[in-house]
Amino acid sequence: MELLTVILQEVVDLSNNKGLAGIGAGLAAIGAGIGVGLIGGHALEAMARQPESMGDLRSNMFVTAALVEGVALFAIIICLLVSLG
Repeated sequence: MELLTVILQEVVDLSNNKGLAGIGAGLAAIGAGIGVGLIGGHALEAMARQPESMGDLRSNMFVTAALVEGVALFAIIICLLVSLG
């Protein structure tokens, strides 16, 4: 909870670049949510069209979602380091 308070205080204070880092962390989280949602939606559509390839699609979906989450986590950590440093 304290981390969220620090991020919100930095976002409110836009007189330096630290506030922009908080906005960047939020955008990275939103982008990851949209990306994983699109991955899941398109994978379900593909599974509905070709049920016999469900296993391959599911494993590819998990690998791709993990890569998207990894990039988003890296972006959020960088933004938080800029914000707190």
